[in-house]
Amino acid sequence: MSRPPINQLAPRRLYMDNAATSFPKPRTVLEAMTRYATELGASAGRGAYQEAVDTAQLIADCRRRLNRLFHGEQPEHFVFTLNCTDALNLAIKGLIDPALGARKSHAICTHIDHNSILRPLNAMAEQGWLEQTRVPVDGATGLVDPDDIRKSIRPQTRLIAITHVSNVTGTVQPIREIGKIAREAGVPFVVDAAQSAGHLPIALQADGIDLLAAPGHKALLGPLGTGFLYIRPGLEKILRPLREGGTGSVSELDRQPDFMPDKYESGSHNAIGIIGLSEGVKWIADQTLEKLAAHDLDLVRTMIDGLSGVDGLTYYGPQGVRNRIGVFSVRVEGLEPYELSAVLESHYGILTRPGIHCAPLAHQAIGTAESGGTTRLSFGPFLSKQDVKYATDALAEIAATRVVVHRVELKGKEANHRGHRDGL
Repeated sequence: MSRPPINQLAPRRLYMDNAATSFPKPRTVLEAMTRYATELGASAGRGAYQEAVDTAQLIADCRRRLNRLFHGEQPEHFVFTLNCTDALNLAIKGLIDPALGARKSHAICTHIDHNSILRPLNAMAEQGWLEQTRVPVDGATGLVDPDDIRKSIRPQTRLIAITHVSNVTGTVQPIREIGKIAREAGVPFVVDAAQSAGHLPIALQADGIDLLAAPGHKALLGPLGTGFLYIRPGLEKILRPLREGGTGSVSELDRQPDFMPDKYESGSHNAIGIIGLSEGVKWIADQTLEKLAAHDLDLVRTMIDGLSGVDGLTYYGPQGVRNRIGVFSVRVEGLEPYELSAVLESHYGILTRPGIHCAPLAHQAIGTAESGGTTRLSFGPFLSKQDVKYATDALAEIAATRVVVHRVELKGKEANHRGHRDGL
């Protein structure tokens, strides 16, 4: 591969930061959002005219599409949120009654989890509202042992929360097995699907998931500012809403509605975003999740083949295609994560994300927390195997250059040491 001149911006731009947000979006997503903005523009439930009715119907269509994709029980139990973090805050904080105190409330999470799980739990623990158990993961694979979760359950355990797929290592957790454990213990099971929804098949009922949180803007291919929380029917009786306000329903009452989804959806909807999300979900359904997952597997296999055996380069998480998706954390000897990202962009036009990725315990588990984290490359449905091969060639070339520089530096140090010794 011909390397562009140093400090000259590479002509191509290859987006490999889909774990942060997906890009590009399907054409139909953009068309649907433009159609709403130019032809409808109304707020659902805030008018009796046709545009408001049509907007409400489009929002309902999105719920039905989500229900089909995730094999839910009722479309109305998909509650729209600002993003996945917002959904997780509702799930986690809504299940904990502060009045009970830490002695009567206990929560379980894991070391692979994102801060969207860790921070809400930690904030409540600091307030004295609960005690928490953070279950460790295997440092090599990032996998949690379901039996460790089983052993952590107490009589006062109020929830088990886990990140389905790590945004650091791409590790896929055995949620069906964990869901069975949670269901047998009668403990609500909260799943963070930020990196799995749209990548992998998720069957809410078969997987034993009580609360599923997901963003709309990642692998579901919708715009930023969208997300949802699925609430298993019956759980709305114990899940507290975190905000109250106008819903466009039972407006004659000054109390929050108790029916779904209005109980949790105060304020005007992000109609343009939800309509875009709906088209993203339709695009996935048309392609089928099975085909998209198979494509991701091809990209993962290409990435592993290209990185395996490269001197001076390390990638983290599962070393084979099993139990992982297309999220890769890498380090090149002699380069900080931010330096590697800068070289990948300036010399090769590859766009990545360096750092800790809002998952400090995951980086502690894989041993990268104290050294600035990793550089992450993450795939989407519009990348090809040729794109991934270009990225692995770039990484191999960078690593080879750093290895040569490192050896020269070592020889220089050895020569200086010999000269100093001989001078004595």
